[in-house]
Amino acid sequence: MNRYPWWKYATLVVVLVIAALYTLPNFFGEAPAVQVSSARAGQRLDEGVVARVQQALAAAGLHPEGVQFDGQTLKVRFDQTDAQIRARDVIERALNPDPAQPAHVVALNLLPRTPAWLQALHAQPMYLGLDLRGGVHFLLQVDMAAAVDKRLQALVGDVRTVLRDRGVRHGGVRREGDAVLVRVRDAAAAAAVVDAVAREFPDLVASERGEGAETVVALTLRPEAVRRIQEQALKQNILTLHNRINELGVAEPVIQQQGLDRVVVQLPGVQDTAKAKDILGRTATLEIRMVDESPEGLAAERDAGPVPLGSERYLDRNGRAVIVKREVILTGENLTDAQAGFDSQTQEPVVNLTLDAKGARIFRDVTRDNVGKRMAILLFERGRGEVVTAPVIRSEIGGGRVQISGRMTTQEANDTALLLRAGSLAAPMEIVEERTIGPSLGADNIRMGFNSVVWGFVVVVAFMCVYYRLFGLISSVALAVNLMLLVAVLSMLQATLTLPGIAAMALTLGMAIDANVLINERVREELRNGSAPQTAIHKGYEMAWGTIVDSNLTSLLAGLALLTFGSGPVRGFAVVHCIGILTSMFSAVFFSRALVNLWYGRQRKLRWVSIGLPAPRADGQAR
Repeated sequence: MNRYPWWKYATLVVVLVIAALYTLPNFFGEAPAVQVSSARAGQRLDEGVVARVQQALAAAGLHPEGVQFDGQTLKVRFDQTDAQIRARDVIERALNPDPAQPAHVVALNLLPRTPAWLQALHAQPMYLGLDLRGGVHFLLQVDMAAAVDKRLQALVGDVRTVLRDRGVRHGGVRREGDAVLVRVRDAAAAAAVVDAVAREFPDLVASERGEGAETVVALTLRPEAVRRIQEQALKQNILTLHNRINELGVAEPVIQQQGLDRVVVQLPGVQDTAKAKDILGRTATLEIRMVDESPEGLAAERDAGPVPLGSERYLDRNGRAVIVKREVILTGENLTDAQAGFDSQTQEPVVNLTLDAKGARIFRDVTRDNVGKRMAILLFERGRGEVVTAPVIRSEIGGGRVQISGRMTTQEANDTALLLRAGSLAAPMEIVEERTIGPSLGADNIRMGFNSVVWGFVVVVAFMCVYYRLFGLISSVALAVNLMLLVAVLSMLQATLTLPGIAAMALTLGMAIDANVLINERVREELRNGSAPQTAIHKGYEMAWGTIVDSNLTSLLAGLALLTFGSGPVRGFAVVHCIGILTSMFSAVFFSRALVNLWYGRQRKLRWVSIGLPAPRADGQAR
């Protein structure tokens, strides 16, 4: 009746061993470290960088605890925060002699002190939130003027296309300051331009003015349109940051608007701060332009003449100059997907782009009209443009699928696809403030939160042991197992623990012990009704099971509602709350019953159980 087969005990032992292994990393703490990565996407570090860092640290009298180098990043660990901060400055000066053109990203970090044998089992500590462990805080400035400038630049091509489609004759469309100017010969042509603009571009205001024998129609954005462009740029940038951080796998980020043109980004519990800074600091946007193949443009490519008016000079990945026209055909806004892959013929790493309907139509028309000419695909990062590839258009390209190649490595293709897939920025952003919040700021919160859980556990254990005797002790052991399981699951999921999460842990203690109280009271009730001890134990667990399921199910539904509709601290509370309910049902019912069965189940002539009731006398009456 009250016996478990050996396989159930074996299963419980395996669960406890796994839980213990994944709980252990949380007790080793973290070490302050400096992390170095390349400032360019896909570029790997080499042994020379490691040697330069070690030499610079030795010259400054700094002795790190350890150096980890995986080809992608270099992590130098120290025993104290003061040494970490000094080392950051030393490494920054050694690797980036020109601050305006940094070749490497040097950032503060915290590395877990988990032993290698635990890391081999993929056992890692759970993350701590910004209020407990600290993290990285960024304040980003959005260039609103650039958002308006980008819109005006796009309007030049759009206006030219509309006038061509409507058959309106003009002498050219150009950008001048905050206006788009259309030159026409007479008043009739000017009226046709004004009419076409009024129909197709409601955000533009048209005004006429004379320039010699010609008439110029000046098109300017309405004030409300400028405000709308700026608001949309800020919203798109926030969405892009969300996507990029999701690509990094950061748990519970805080991204919110501050003022009219700033965005606050907080990355609690982030491990790879250098990579986060690198990804967030990039203003990676994709632009497709035509190469200027005029005699003047070809001469400028050979450095044999100035760059023609209306064109710009950029370098490709091999350092060769490419002269491209200023007019942007497509941007990253027309991009719906970007995936790294391999060319089916050459097997070289490539990036496969998928365009939206508008982009596919424009790309098809441009490639049809420019067969035999070169088209440049530019990637702008940190305000600097680079020609990824400038292929010759062999034929019309339809279907909205474009392939970028250019002697990229596999890592470069993956990083480029990540940046483009995360979305283009509607306006460039600059990091104007960066703070790495150390763990000392959250030490008091950790201490108080830990003490609240410990004291709550001690009080509950004391009450249970006094009131229910041996059954109370068994319930207390099950409660400790519940905490271990909860921490293990959070560590496996690499969840971020915040102060609300600690509050949810304390709440879990009360809910978990509540199940044991129901079981113990059921057993006592059966004993008072005259049931045999073995029968009372069996009925107590069986009859309490339905009540425990009902009560925990309602709490789980509430937790799921918080998890679905909440955000930030509320969501952190809900995660721990929901996991705690599941672990408490396992420990309070299955584990505690396994201990009871192990202690009492094999006693055939059981006369009495230690559950806080008086022991019966020989005549069957209670003492």
